[in-house]
Amino acid sequence: MNISTPGASAGPRRPANHPPVLSGRIGVLIVNLGTPEGTDYWSMRRYLKEFLSDRRVIEAPRAVWLPILELILLRRPSARGRDYASIWNTERNEGPLKTITRAQSEKLAAALADLGPRVDVDWAMRYGRPPIADRLKALQANGCERILVIPLYPQYCAASTATVADKAFDALKAMRWQPSIRIAPPWHDDPAYIAALARSTRAGLDRLDFDPEIVLASYHGIPQAYFDRGDPYYCHCAKTTRLLRERLGWDERRLRMTFQSRFGRAEWLKPYTADTVRELARAGVRRLAVVTPGFAADCLETLEEIGVENAGYFREAGGERFAAIPCLNDSAEGMAVVEAVARRELKGWAG
Repeated sequence: MNISTPGASAGPRRPANHPPVLSGRIGVLIVNLGTPEGTDYWSMRRYLKEFLSDRRVIEAPRAVWLPILELILLRRPSARGRDYASIWNTERNEGPLKTITRAQSEKLAAALADLGPRVDVDWAMRYGRPPIADRLKALQANGCERILVIPLYPQYCAASTATVADKAFDALKAMRWQPSIRIAPPWHDDPAYIAALARSTRAGLDRLDFDPEIVLASYHGIPQAYFDRGDPYYCHCAKTTRLLRERLGWDERRLRMTFQSRFGRAEWLKPYTADTVRELARAGVRRLAVVTPGFAADCLETLEEIGVENAGYFREAGGERFAAIPCLNDSAEGMAVVEAVARRELKGWAG
């Protein structure tokens, strides 16, 4: 069997009876968290069940967690469905995270076009559709013998980055001919990322008709116990915040780090975003803006939780002006970061 490899010269022709096979290509798969397929009860239930059944996300013993999960799946889908409906892309009938991730994939493919036609770019979701396994199989079927997987999480966390790797390796278990896989490392302190965040933050603030007294850098939270067991997530978030603060020339009072999306009764990473916006308003802060550096694309947690829910908390406590600064998304700044990560990790394979 003669199998072509990247950079290799053409060898002898395959025998006439050789099964058809594509080879010699390189794949890039960007992966984000996911979104339900609809805002109805059953779509939300399926999505929540897949997400909350992940042992990386919920580390509690199954005997303890499963009864709780059943109660959540009975009560929570309708409420979450209403939240998703408030941000839903009705034109495409999909969540904004899916719309943005697709656009990121298309723009990344265009940016990497100089590497030649043998580089394929695709996208997937960890939870929901399109699933990681399906897109890896599609890339492999198209001749990709080497695949770079880029979890779209700047800061490493076992409940996000690691679970993408888990799912990718699960897919490989079912393959007879496995492609070589690389998992891109986090880029929480990459100069290209910090520069993009600073430009995006300045541009977002320049578009406002008020000058925020304080800006919060809000990250998705994790249980404190996960950090205590060795997860580096808090440290990555803290370094991103420090580097962004330095790049903007601000002090610690001007840009503060908080954590959102607390779930359950356990202690999570602090300070909590919701508590902080209330405390600032009660202390006399009247103008506040929030950036979300841990999200590569706007989603429920940024558009609804920050832009609506936390804005409400701030105003209820006495605040007056509130702004949620958009994520990097598929903007020029955002795509420069994803491209930089892809090119760095493709070295030795392409380019």
